[in-house]
Amino acid sequence: MIHDSHHTITALTVRLPSGLSVTFADGATFDVDLAPMIKTHPAMGQLCDTLVFNRARIDTRGGYVVWIDDDLELAADNLRNMAVEQSGGIGHERLWGWMDKHSLTQERAAFALGVSRRMLNYYLSGAKPIPKTVWLACLGWETTRTKSRRAKHTQSIAAHA
Repeated sequence: MIHDSHHTITALTVRLPSGLSVTFADGATFDVDLAPMIKTHPAMGQLCDTLVFNRARIDTRGGYVVWIDDDLELAADNLRNMAVEQSGGIGHERLWGWMDKHSLTQERAAFALGVSRRMLNYYLSGAKPIPKTVWLACLGWETTRTKSRRAKHTQSIAAHA
């Protein structure tokens, strides 16, 4: 678990039936709806019970929201990522997924996006919000690469015909 100001929970309010208002040490407060996650992850099914959901509390280090000790909890970085995505932003996990999908190192990803490796690290850690322009650069890079591969494949087929 990451323990820094943007991944340390300082305040929590339950918003039934499946919402939380989460405040982080950096001062940011987000409302997050857990309903989609509860529906898609069977392990979270117990949160459908309002008595269980109401038990939400912050662990002693501020790194998790806990409902049942060692059995039902969510990490602060995942909650923040969900909240950012739900509010229309680009969550840091999406950028990690893009890099993984294309087997990119941080150095190669930074180069592909035209940002410094340091700035990329800020985005990957969630320390700085990912601008929509950076996410559009990810999508553009992916599209360009896909078109390039298709063209090479077509040329290879033609050469062997």
